[in-house]
Amino acid sequence: MDWHRVKSVIPFPDPRGADPETGLVAIGGDLLPERLLSAYAHGIFPWYNEDPILWFSPDPRMMLQLPDLVVNRTLAKNLRRKKFEVKLDTAFRQVIRACANVERPDQGGTWITDDMIEGYVGLHELGYAHSVEAWCDGQLVGGMYGVSLGAGFFGESMFSTESDASKIVFVHLVRQLKAWNFDFLDCQVHTEHLSRFGAKELTRRAFLEALDTALASETRRGKWTFDEGADFSA
Repeated sequence: MDWHRVKSVIPFPDPRGADPETGLVAIGGDLLPERLLSAYAHGIFPWYNEDPILWFSPDPRMMLQLPDLVVNRTLAKNLRRKKFEVKLDTAFRQVIRACANVERPDQGGTWITDDMIEGYVGLHELGYAHSVEAWCDGQLVGGMYGVSLGAGFFGESMFSTESDASKIVFVHLVRQLKAWNFDFLDCQVHTEHLSRFGAKELTRRAFLEALDTALASETRRGKWTFDEGADFSA
């Protein structure tokens, strides 16, 4: 499946015309991989907790330019301890399920529905969606997942059942993306957690310009593994 073709076959409204308050672009549709790919290629993502499906392109948009990654002293120390084994694409369904089920202090519930899980698993099977996992004694204790198109990675959600596990997978992912010459990691909306990593808010127009540049690069499609011999804990 070629996302270039999908984008033209399954068009979305121009995100520049999104609702100025909410960023809502469209309502309805489905979560088939083709539609999800088209959405991300248009700078749009699904975000809802019951039917109908809602599609958003917020303004401002939170993005991490990869060279801007900030790792504080405490996290750097924990990275060097190598408490967790960090892997790519070995447990995608487990990660997205955990993101749906693990409670977060700042959230009243999940927006990751069963239909959404199956949609993103479909993208993973096509080589466009990826997971990063933290393992401890054979148990999955943290992770995140997202979508890759061109030189852009679109982060969706993360979870942690051990202190700093999700932060550590985030740092590993950003450092590997930088080594692969990616441009950015899309964080969608502002959170203090992400701002501490160096993510910043951009106007929608600036985000879409960065997206156009990123989509000119070839997509790194298929199962991901960390570069052999790379040490992203240093």
